[in-house]
Order: sequence, then structure tokens, then C-alpha cells
Amino acid sequence: MGLLSHVLLFLFLFTTSAESADPSGEFCNTDTNISSNQTSANIDRLLSLLVSGTILNGYIATSYGQAKDQVYGLAQCRADVTGKDCSTCIEDAAREIRKRCPNQADARIWYDFCFLRHDIKDFFGEVDTGFGIIFYNVENVTDPDTFNKELSTLTDRITSQAVVSGNKGNGRDKTKLTPFLTLYALVQCTRDLSPLFCSQCLAIAIGNFPTICNNRKGCRVLYSSCYVRYELYPFYFPLDSDTTNASKDYHVSVFYKH
Repeated sequence: MGLLSHVLLFLFLFTTSAESADPSGEFCNTDTNISSNQTSANIDRLLSLLVSGTILNGYIATSYGQAKDQVYGLAQCRADVTGKDCSTCIEDAAREIRKRCPNQADARIWYDFCFLRHDIKDFFGEVDTGFGIIFYNVENVTDPDTFNKELSTLTDRITSQAVVSGNKGNGRDKTKLTPFLTLYALVQCTRDLSPLFCSQCLAIAIGNFPTICNNRKGCRVLYSSCYVRYELYPFYFPLDSDTTNASKDYHVSVFYKH
């Protein structure tokens, strides 16, 4: 994908409340403007298929149309969310992606509970880390050596879970840092990826932890093929009762690469 390399930084206020129509981020590839009314109509039809398929199965990868007007799409909910939350999220995603990327054939949108993308290119089964969004907590941990060791062990463990057949590309677990502090982590691949490609995508995403997210209390990395996150409060389901360590102040980096 021929994308200009640059970095945009801005402040973002993140809350852990219920899903809304405001996404975590979107990507509208201006190098792929919609070339015909038929392609535009096919995207609308594709979005309808993505919504219905995701509500039914939590995931779908499909195409619509023929020849140069054929479009490809993928939609997926996080494996731990309820059917109701999945339905609400993917309906919001399909509606908002057309509002935010009305002229782009290649578009992606991320929510906390779901992800949706469409393109004129068949991207199924490919690892795509060409565009990413990273949210990191503005606060640092107090014992970085212990924290980073435990985080590495935890992410290795949940990556192993994600590549097991039947786990739908999802891995999640927690570990006690102290009697009063727990580290939670989750990884999620899109379900079109093979176990090998899922592992590769997660390795790239987790590789941002010791660099951009170094020593931070929380971090999320959003790619088109996988998602990783850790926090010092429960954020995946079923939730633990203790949310006293939740912080709402995050910084976000948006980046592209060739």
C-alpha cells in the first residue's frame, strides 16, 4: 500500500463505558477513491452483508459485485463481548464508516468491541500492519522491571491461546502483580488469519509495548489484522468487580508505514 509515512499526535480522552457511535479510530485511504457509482452501491450492499453476518456469527469475510466493481469486506466483534454489544457495535461501525470515509474504497474503522473494513483489493488472509493506532496511559508504573517481566510472560501466554483452533483468534488472561494490583491483557486476531500469521501480527503489535508504551500503566495497539491491550484494571468480559485502578488519561499515536 503506497502510504505517506508520517506521525500524528493528539490528546485523546478514553473512557471504559458502554459502546457509542464514536470509534476508537478510522482510516480512509485517499489513494483508493471510489471510481464508479456501481462500486459505491456495492459497498453499501457489502456493508449490509457484513452487519448481518457479524450479528449471526461474530465474524464475516465476504465480497460483493463483479470484475472491477467487486468489493471485499471483513467485520468482527471481540470474542468476549455479548451478542447485544456486538450487534450494536457493528451497526454503528457500518453506519459511521460511510460517513467518515464516503469516497474511499479502502476504509477501516475500529471500536473497542468490533472492527470493520472494506476494500477493492482482496486482503483476506494477509497480515496488515501498514496503519496503526496506539493508545498509551500517560502514567508510568512504579516498578517497571517487575511489571515488564510479568507483562512479557502474560502476553506470551495469551498469544499461545489466540493461535489455538477454536479460540477465534482471541487470548485473554490476568496476573497478580501485588495482593492489591492485577494486570489484565487481551489479544485478538481477525479470524481470516492462519495461526502463523496471527502469531506474526501479534508479535508486531506487542513489539510496541517496550518502545512506544514503555513502562506505561496501559496500552492498546490497533492494527487491521490484530488488536492487543493491557491495563491495570479489568476491561474484558466477564469483568472483575475492582475497577479502582482505572485511569482515563491516554495519549494516542497514529502512524503509517510503507
